[in-house]
Amino acid sequence: MNKIKYPWYDSPWLSSYVSAKSLIKQKYPDKYQQFIEAFEPLKTRRDFKVQKFDRVFEHSTLRKIKELIKNLQHEKFEKHEFFNFGRFVIHNHPFFNQLQVELKDFVSQAVGEQVEASYNFLSLYNNFGVCAVHMDAPLAKWTLDVCIEQSHPWPIYFSQAQPWPEDFSCNMQDWELSIKQDPANQFTAYSLQEGEAIIFSGSSQWHYRERIPKQAQQNYCHLVFFHFYPTGMRKVLDPKNWVDVFDIAELSMETKSLEDRLLENS
Repeated sequence: MNKIKYPWYDSPWLSSYVSAKSLIKQKYPDKYQQFIEAFEPLKTRRDFKVQKFDRVFEHSTLRKIKELIKNLQHEKFEKHEFFNFGRFVIHNHPFFNQLQVELKDFVSQAVGEQVEASYNFLSLYNNFGVCAVHMDAPLAKWTLDVCIEQSHPWPIYFSQAQPWPEDFSCNMQDWELSIKQDPANQFTAYSLQEGEAIIFSGSSQWHYRERIPKQAQQNYCHLVFFHFYPTGMRKVLDPKNWVDVFDIAELSMETKSLEDRLLENS
């Protein structure tokens, strides 16, 4: 199966989906509609808008998170995103896992559908902080982004909800600039104060952060991302399951699991 390649990070899932879709359409046309319909719950309605909240956690919870960050041992940080993003991360810390369970109903109500907890991570941006324009995998169809503490507000930019960019192509050398300048995307900036949060659809909204402004000697932004997906979609989300879900042996070429992709692309 020919793999599609996209230039933005966190795109391997979409590559797998488009490749599998092409294969099924060509070789198993009787199963094509079943394949398309299986993923419909993962797509975001076009009228969805980013939602901003003044407060998600009680002040006491916010203090506990700040204390946790202060006491984290440096050797426990995941450092693989330091050079590309200017941040250290920690995935699925037990404290945040519990908070995510408690947030499920809140997120379900906000997005208008029942959701399940996906994964979460603490993101500690520093003086080199930046986030290239991208869309997430549908494992993060919905994201609750909470600002914990920062040296100063640092905007994040979102396009409106879009179809998955399956046919993405770019004639410019700078593919990021082409996305940012495309009038169809209509980016809007959101800045958060400490304790504020936003909910967005990362798998259907282009989003990015410019390089963090140098307004102090130590510039930083500490965020927690809680990701969710629609209830009942766990099996379909993982390409390793597609062989069984659609009964097509050739899909076994999609060997990387959901967790493998997470570690590579989160």
